Amino acid sequence: MSTRPTDPRRVHHPPAGGLGDAGLLGRRPRAVVVGGGIAGLAAATGLAERGVTVEVLERESYLGGRVGGWRDRLPDGTPVSMGRGFHAFFRQYYNLRNLLRRGDPGLDRLVPLEDYPLVDAEGRVDSFRSLPRTPPWNAVLFALRSPTFRPSDLLRLDPRAAAPLANVSVPGIYEALDHVDAASFVESVNFPPAARHLAFEVFSRSFFAPPSAMSAAELATMFHLYFLGSSEGLVFDVPDDGFDVALWEPLRHYLTTRGVTFRTGVTVSSVSRVSSATRGSPATGDVHGGWFHVDHSDGGTSGVDAVVLAPDVAGLREIVAASPGLGDAGWRADVAALGSAPPFLVQRLWLDRPVRADRPPFLGTGGLDPLDNISVLDRYEQDAAAWAARHGGSVVELHAYSAVLPPDEVRSRCLARLHKIYPETAGARTVGELVEWRADCPMFGVGDFARRPTVASPVDGLVLAGDGIRIDLPVALMERAAATGWQAANRLLAGWGLAGHPLETVPTGGRLGPLTRAAAHVMRQR
Repeated sequence: MSTRPTDPRRVHHPPAGGLGDAGLLGRRPRAVVVGGGIAGLAAATGLAERGVTVEVLERESYLGGRVGGWRDRLPDGTPVSMGRGFHAFFRQYYNLRNLLRRGDPGLDRLVPLEDYPLVDAEGRVDSFRSLPRTPPWNAVLFALRSPTFRPSDLLRLDPRAAAPLANVSVPGIYEALDHVDAASFVESVNFPPAARHLAFEVFSRSFFAPPSAMSAAELATMFHLYFLGSSEGLVFDVPDDGFDVALWEPLRHYLTTRGVTFRTGVTVSSVSRVSSATRGSPATGDVHGGWFHVDHSDGGTSGVDAVVLAPDVAGLREIVAASPGLGDAGWRADVAALGSAPPFLVQRLWLDRPVRADRPPFLGTGGLDPLDNISVLDRYEQDAAAWAARHGGSVVELHAYSAVLPPDEVRSRCLARLHKIYPETAGARTVGELVEWRADCPMFGVGDFARRPTVASPVDGLVLAGDGIRIDLPVALMERAAATGWQAANRLLAGWGLAGHPLETVPTGGRLGPLTRAAAHVMRQR
């Protein structure tokens, strides 16, 4: 498997130049990173590689945030791998993959899934197998091959309404579509109803929100990232073991050897600035108490030159609310306005019999509420495969995004859906079951983009990172978390005169020549 990017039109975003190591400054700056998820780890990596002294504070006992993993036990005492649920590592996640290469240079712990079929309530199945990589033929063939889309449906599409999909740029697409919800936008394009449910809804719900509540600009950016903006293909990779073992333990080792210290199980409550009368230069000379004090459940960290706030949205709101000296009123209001998506369920089942051999490792579902997907973990995860081999069983994971029912009801309905879709599981005995019910994903609601806080803050030395933070690049989900983390590090490094790190993205505008120009003309007339 090739782990290197293949799209010749991907965009390289060079960083600011500067010194290669903070040791040349006369005194190494100190930084605290709040949050050990993807964004925080990217920021910590960017800073540590330039010789900044970094401490990472993480509320959970594990790293990785919403891509975290840990060890748990089944009722019989068997230790097993558990996590926050399935994640797809697409090949165009350049900045995330560059982060993971620090602990796994060849990305050997990622294995490809050659297909991830989608099924709806009528039993219709879409497949991504053997699609061409080159846009727009990837999207065209996917549509024409779909049982929900007939060739005549292409002629019924509204080209004026669909024009933004062919001319995505950031932030331009938000100026054009952020005031529209994703469901209304797809309907205006005149996609067949079945195709809306089987394709667009499945992808849009990966943002953990129903399409009727999500910004159409986010949907268009997603379409650009996966379809019309990239030729990396539509297949993705998955870790070959639990997230902790495959991803974060290697990266933690890499960072520890570069002087990064980690405190897990630590909750940050507030951040305060040291008065100008007692602070010295932030990068050189004596510093009496540093720029910042970070108050946390282990007592606090003082003498800090910079702080990266990279917790989840709720954590960011709470920290800023409890830190009255940070920022101006407008910025604080924008942070307070950040929304969280509805809760989601992860249900992992250890069954005493295998699922059928032809079942895919991952299946997306549309119109089968509350179930959104089914993963057969023993097909690719070493811990699950070892358990399944010992017990002659299988390890299956169910997801329900944007849940509106109580957890127990969502759990029971997802299980019933599993038994219907994979009938062989109906008679299986559940040896063990672990459930995660969380509500910590950012909400990309209609009209939110303009006031979403950026990586930069009004406070010198304080930056934000995370997938809920605005960055004017075509990135989403895990890749947005990684990109904002690198950008947060770059901003601090530039302030100290240190060299930053490059970013890469899919093309930052439409790549289809005449189609893009025609789409731009249509959008100007809207």
